[in-house]
Amino acid sequence: MSNAYAVGLDKNPANYVPLSPLSFLERTAMVYPTRTSVVHGSRRYTWSETYTRCRRLASALVAHGIKRGDTVAVMLPNVPPMFEAHFGVPMAGAVLNTLNTRLDPDAVAFMLQHGEAKVLITDPEFAAIIRPALDLLEGDKPLVIDALDDEFPGTERVGTLLYEDFLAGGNPEYQWSLPTDEWDAIALNYTSGTTGNPKGVVYHHRGAYLNAASNIISWGMPQHSVYLWTLPMFHCNGWCFPWTMAANAGVNVCLRKVDPALIYELIRSQKVTHMCGAPIVYGMLINAPDQLRAGIEHSVAGLIAGAAPPAAIIEGAERVGFDITHVYGLTETYGPASVCAKHPEWDDLPIDRRAERNGRQGVRYHMQEGLTVMDPQTMEVVPADGETMGELMFRGNLVMKGYLKNEKATQEAFAGGWFHTGDLGVLQPDGYVKIKDRSKDVIISGGENISSLEVEEVLYRHPAVLTAAVVAKPDEKWGEVPAAYIEIKDGAGVTADDIVAHCREHLARYKVPRHIEFCVLPKTSTGKIQKFALREMAKSSSAIE
Repeated sequence: MSNAYAVGLDKNPANYVPLSPLSFLERTAMVYPTRTSVVHGSRRYTWSETYTRCRRLASALVAHGIKRGDTVAVMLPNVPPMFEAHFGVPMAGAVLNTLNTRLDPDAVAFMLQHGEAKVLITDPEFAAIIRPALDLLEGDKPLVIDALDDEFPGTERVGTLLYEDFLAGGNPEYQWSLPTDEWDAIALNYTSGTTGNPKGVVYHHRGAYLNAASNIISWGMPQHSVYLWTLPMFHCNGWCFPWTMAANAGVNVCLRKVDPALIYELIRSQKVTHMCGAPIVYGMLINAPDQLRAGIEHSVAGLIAGAAPPAAIIEGAERVGFDITHVYGLTETYGPASVCAKHPEWDDLPIDRRAERNGRQGVRYHMQEGLTVMDPQTMEVVPADGETMGELMFRGNLVMKGYLKNEKATQEAFAGGWFHTGDLGVLQPDGYVKIKDRSKDVIISGGENISSLEVEEVLYRHPAVLTAAVVAKPDEKWGEVPAAYIEIKDGAGVTADDIVAHCREHLARYKVPRHIEFCVLPKTSTGKIQKFALREMAKSSSAIE
């Protein structure tokens, strides 16, 4: 017998429209045309003005030959042109490639070549990187457009056109259209791999739309929030927050670089309500002089990700007026795709217990369909006992299309019908997931598994420790032992014996670092600690394999 619901009820233009975050901008410009959209120094734009500028950008790109599926790269800090590119580029049917501004010329050249960028919009601050990167390119060079900024003193140009002149040549009434297929690519983001060339992660319009909405729902953002751009927009498209803020009809407060004094000034003057960042950003704010916080009488909601935040960071942020929510994700999941959803009863717990609860990776985002912990060999879910280790896996619409020009890596990442994160963790009795380590960071000492993150969390609680990382170090007796590399706060005095004594108060003896070294920790261009470099220093070849 035929299914009556499958007859005469087909999709048509009246009942089905492809999802795209571009629709958020159009709606907000229509509903709230005069509300402030973007603030940068003395410049302020309304949503109507931002929409017009994005339409001009799309029109100008099309006039210069950009078509569906072309790549437009940008090397920009958190400035208005960067925000506009998130709409103007896909309005032209193109794919936005936001380049990491901390990379070297070789890496930038690889990305421009691999992504086949037809246009590059860049900032004078990065001229010394872009110029040699362009020289390294083989074949046709992209059209280079310089976006000058009144908030930056440099005016060195690399291209042939100025951004504002380019926009002026575009049509303010440009009739753009949504993609015909929501599976069309909207963005290209390169992973910051520690070895080999980075992989190009491709996002689609559907995923960008859903994660932009999920940010609002999962975080409980009120309409017209004031969002401070402490998170780079080049990082997973700013965790999809350019599109989120268009849906929210809020205010984007731009920030060229992370500076605690400027951040606190903007929180005070712009009445910032929301921001995002890695633990190191909140660490800087926590450790900033108290006088910088003078006159700030409201709390700021903050998302924290990039590494499992030590309890000391969560406690410290609460003390200085930040209401922290922990999220977790990867470049391959559009940024955050899980959240440590809070429970009101946690507020009654002591601060250390509350920090422990809030420090977990949590549960899936509203628009994500699956997050669990599995044995990567059998693909069976581990027991929810908080002890059995497995690999964190995602499934759903907040997972990338795949890796550009790399089918093998795409298939490996999606093996078994789930996205393999490479992060090891446990499933707790309440269904929340907790990362215990990166798969290469497990230290096996005398047959016992040691979580480097557990040791690092204890190290962070020492008042003299600014940053810490723990890796495996070969040992004749134990096979491997924990080695701690520590960067101390300015003016702090601490010895290796002090660190050992501190660790012994909080850790089992076999977990206490056997080797302690004070140094400036090596970091990637995105501020992540380069554990592979520390492993080389520790000669922990077994941890690399």
